[in-house]
Amino acid sequence: MVPPRSLSSLLALPALAFLSLSANALPHARKASSPASLKLAVRVNSYGIKNIAAADRARFRTLQAGGSSSVNASNAGTIYTADIGVGSPATSYTLLLDTGSSNTWIGANKAYQKTSTSKDTGGQFYITYGDQSYASGEEYTDTVTLNSDLVIDSQSIGVASDSTGLDGLDGLLGLGPVDLTEGTVSNANTVPTVTDNLYAQGTISTEVLGVFFAPASSEDSSGELTFGGYDASKVTGSISYVPITSTSPASAYWGIDQSISYGATTILSTTAGIVDTGTTLILIASDAFEKYQSATGGTLDATTGLLRITSDQYAQLSSLYFTAGGVTYELTANGQIWPRSLNSAIGGTTDGIYLVVANSGSTSGSGLDFTNGYCFLERFYSVYDTSNSQVGFATTEYTYATTN
Repeated sequence: MVPPRSLSSLLALPALAFLSLSANALPHARKASSPASLKLAVRVNSYGIKNIAAADRARFRTLQAGGSSSVNASNAGTIYTADIGVGSPATSYTLLLDTGSSNTWIGANKAYQKTSTSKDTGGQFYITYGDQSYASGEEYTDTVTLNSDLVIDSQSIGVASDSTGLDGLDGLLGLGPVDLTEGTVSNANTVPTVTDNLYAQGTISTEVLGVFFAPASSEDSSGELTFGGYDASKVTGSISYVPITSTSPASAYWGIDQSISYGATTILSTTAGIVDTGTTLILIASDAFEKYQSATGGTLDATTGLLRITSDQYAQLSSLYFTAGGVTYELTANGQIWPRSLNSAIGGTTDGIYLVVANSGSTSGSGLDFTNGYCFLERFYSVYDTSNSQVGFATTEYTYATTN
């Protein structure tokens, strides 16, 4: 299996031992030592998005069909971006971080600056995404600098001459499975991902990616990607792992087997789904969603696409329990609602209470019956272990927070 799926984040200046992204290519001083962490900060989309549930369902349908999918930046509730360097000397590009796709490409907003490390492979790339956006152009290899400890030689990188769907961003940093690059470049079967090359070039000693998000509504609305391991300081307790599911199509991604209960009532029996940082909400099969809606008393809000509940219903809201690998993870009532301070970002009313559990649009038994998206992952640390084909979770200081 391969790395996770993700949206993107604004990189903030890191603290102490953590590493900032740099646009300057620096010497390769680091070889397979300790994991390297990149500090992130969440950015709430300001493009006037109205229906994040519909946007998430569009992504879900593409993943269910076994395709590569990136969330259109104008259709995401929260996005994460990284400023990376390409070339030597490096030019900085702001890219959407996406573990739901695997090609890295630039050129959507800023032109490619060729340097002595640029090499045209002679290939053409073409990628389509679930929201009908696309990118196409020439495939190069070049030096890619994530930070001073994460410098990649001869990284495959697309240079787009035509693209749609990225408002104000320069391209995508693909962190998903290498198999998702199959057929995207004319003269290659697949092209190595950033994570593939970090491991192959000895920069990280194991193909593991740790992901930490703080809730967007918290005082420290930051996050962190850790390549080559995970950041133990961000977890409370230990990491519990679950194997990658064998059920298709979830098995092609960071897919796991999981059941979901609302209070003491099972709403989704053990089935296959995915963990996806590129999805904003928690999506569940339509039959499970009907049970959840009935139990919570929520009414569908046409503008946001989310269930809306009253203050009295919120007071009666039970926890959701996600059980995977024999371990149960509790999502509290507060964790099930959209941050009320950010209601305007999704077109909601100031005093509205909106649930972040949404209908996937398909019935259970499809082989992809849920998506644990950002709203789940901001409450639990997640680890994506390619080497051992498993996904791990752990509680954090935000698991039981009341920030929303």
